[in-house]
This record gives sequence, C-alpha cells and structure tokens, in this order.
Amino acid sequence: MNITKDHVVNFHYTLKNAAGEILESSAGQEPTAYLHGYSNIIVGLQTGMEGKSIGETFSTIVSPEEGYGRRTEGSTQRVPIKHLMGAKRWRPGMVATVQTEQGQKQVTIVKPGKFMAEVDNNHPLAGQTLHFDIEIVDIREATAEEIAHKHVHGAGGHHH
Repeated sequence: MNITKDHVVNFHYTLKNAAGEILESSAGQEPTAYLHGYSNIIVGLQTGMEGKSIGETFSTIVSPEEGYGRRTEGSTQRVPIKHLMGAKRWRPGMVATVQTEQGQKQVTIVKPGKFMAEVDNNHPLAGQTLHFDIEIVDIREATAEEIAHKHVHGAGGHHH
C-alpha cells in the first residue's frame, strides 16, 4: 500500500537544521500519525511522503516556503502572561503555545514581564531549511469519520 490521499500514515522522524543539529525526533516514542492529503503536516513533508510505502526510509529537505514560511521581521505583540502555555516562568527565547482564533500557535518569548510578555509571532522554525529523516511505520485507509473530520482519530491522533 502506498501513501495517497485518505490514508492514515504512522511515521518516525528526525528533524535537523541546515547545520545538521537535531531539533526534534520521535525516536523512543510512539510514531506520529496524520491523515494524508488534508494539510495536517507541513506541505514539503506531505509532498515527500506521497507514494511511499510501509518500511520505507528516506530523507527530504523542506524549504521555508514549504515548511513554516519565511520570517517576518518585527512581527511581535504583547500577550498576557496567563495566556501563555508551556511553563510557569518565562525567559527570552523560550517557546510558548497560545490559543488563537485559528487554533494553537507557537510563539517565542522576546521579553517577559510580570503580567504581559512580548512575543515573536513567527513560528520558531520559520525561515529555516528543514532536513527530515523519515521511516514509514504503517499505512491504513482512513475511516469515513476521519475523512469527514479531516484528521486521525484514536492512537497517535485526535480524540474528541
């Protein structure tokens, strides 16, 4: 079975930056699951997965345009500290999650204060060329409910 639209894909990954430093890895954890064809992962990674099969390992390089976009300089705003998720005490450079009208978003702390923090709205990986090493662990056909909801349900996916 090959990866095409309406398939649930389970995969392991290691993400490195252009200097070869590991930024993230799923090694030692459950594989990541996503519904292929619904923009549930960055475009460049979804494109690289198309047509692959179970057991396949490959590397793919994702440009900023197909990853987290280019950095927009000066894209900062002040946010109430109570809206930042991920830590109790904030320091410059830490990554926080905030809830927006478009869903959760990652921001980087520029300057924390007692009640408000200045945050950089760019995704922490914006502007970077991303290097992925991928192992396809499993592929299955999505259920009608997963297709209707446009995401994976159950283990490794979304729970209602």
